[in-house]
Amino acid sequence: MERREELSSILPYLPLVMRSSSPFWPSQAVETLRELGTGRVNSAHHFFVAISDLRNSLSLSSEPLAPSASHGYALFFDEVMSRDESRQWFQEVLPALGNLLLRFPSLLETHYQNPNPNIMAIDGEEDMLTSTALRLLDSQQPGIVFLSQELIAALLACSLFCLFPVNERRLKRLPAINFDGLTLYDNYNRKQENKIWCIVHYFQRISCEMPKGVVSFERKVLPFENDSIHISYPDANFWSTSDIPLCNFEVHSSGLIEDQSSGAVEVDFANKYLGGGALGGGCVQEEIRFMVSPELIAGMLFLPAMAENEAIEIVGVERYASSFRFSGDYVDEREVDTIGRRKTRIAAIDALCEPGMRQYRAKFLLREINKAFCGFLNQCTCQQYQKILQENGCSSSPFDAATSTSMESSEEKNSNHIIRNSQNNFHRMDQGNNIGVATGNWGCGAFGGDPEVKTIIQWLAASQALRPFIAYYTFGLEALQNLDEVTHWISSQRWTVGDLWNMLIEYSTNKLKGETNIGFLQWLLPSIYGHGGAGTDLLNLA
Repeated sequence: MERREELSSILPYLPLVMRSSSPFWPSQAVETLRELGTGRVNSAHHFFVAISDLRNSLSLSSEPLAPSASHGYALFFDEVMSRDESRQWFQEVLPALGNLLLRFPSLLETHYQNPNPNIMAIDGEEDMLTSTALRLLDSQQPGIVFLSQELIAALLACSLFCLFPVNERRLKRLPAINFDGLTLYDNYNRKQENKIWCIVHYFQRISCEMPKGVVSFERKVLPFENDSIHISYPDANFWSTSDIPLCNFEVHSSGLIEDQSSGAVEVDFANKYLGGGALGGGCVQEEIRFMVSPELIAGMLFLPAMAENEAIEIVGVERYASSFRFSGDYVDEREVDTIGRRKTRIAAIDALCEPGMRQYRAKFLLREINKAFCGFLNQCTCQQYQKILQENGCSSSPFDAATSTSMESSEEKNSNHIIRNSQNNFHRMDQGNNIGVATGNWGCGAFGGDPEVKTIIQWLAASQALRPFIAYYTFGLEALQNLDEVTHWISSQRWTVGDLWNMLIEYSTNKLKGETNIGFLQWLLPSIYGHGGAGTDLLNLA
């Protein structure tokens, strides 16, 4: 994609105008930003006046802010902040942000001239992706965007000043990006205050020392139709006949996903609109993760809502707070890869919301496992994997599209034999795929999913994606108190993905028919629970 096309795709969503094919601020906006840079804006009232002036210069007055915005800014910066904190904000942080926004057009210009000079260092990805520049990554369009942390800081400063136009965003199913909904009210709670402190601390940090790294945002798609580049959306037969061995399963009854130290892919229990209620009143897992690492918010600018065959992967964000209960600075010491990204990988996958009994229907089990599979899968390395299969004389791959499921049994055996023999070689080929998955009760809690079923679905998806392990954080959930014993038993039986999937389907069918009212783990391994159950005969046979 040419530079002009890339910029034109995102320009309607940016607070800049074009002149001679280059982005720039209107003259009135430049004056206001320069005033901010002098440090003469010294109260929340004057801060909000500057925001209003900037918005007027961009003709945004017809897109009103949240009614509470003005009062909320005043409440936080004049009352919640201590006098010393407020002084630092207005004398140091706000001037730095004003000067950063003055540089925003030139940062953007530089970005389009050379989005990432080290892109060729990514194994295999340069063959798949035609562009890495900032642009709208629309639904059903797989692609990746690389942004410097400095450019992200400028984008988030635009959010703080509520400068992004909103009308066009609704038409494209883009989440809200301005911070006017992230304000305090007279009856505010502590959670909302903690969210704002996390954001404020981020701006304090980058105003003192601008980070120099890179963050990538990728829309991942399992196409419904066959193509020669991507792994297609699997059908039920794909899962029921899979001979991929189950990966290792680690149970953690305490701790947080983001605290894991193995470099695993961290699962974001996402809303289909990336970020969910992060910039509003929401305060569940995804919103908390976005506050701890505010650079995640930048993806909300250009990533429309996810479809059922899509996931979003974000690599390289820095962590600025130790936890959501903000208690001070956090220094992120994660290693950096060859192109400047911190080795923090986050997979955003959205589960069914309030699924009730329909979550046990085969159609929706398939939807959930494919959603997780899309999030955990490395599409680029799977192309290499298919090549290995072909070189070993296998004419069909277990990753073929859902329409290609009529393999002869001997061919299946040959294919799966090669899979088992090739896994170690494949993992050595690509360092992006030899890391595990760190997750927890995805789609449960506020979303209302069955935690036992969701656990198994994620294990199956991680295994099929050739992840070496899944680290599961139970957060002390009572329904999963025997998870370690059950998964250990399953692993000892050397079951494949297909074996466990078929058991899940059988359980779900029984659940829908009213033939069982117990959880999947107890149904599968009743001996651990001290009495018989629907799975007793099967276990005796096993």
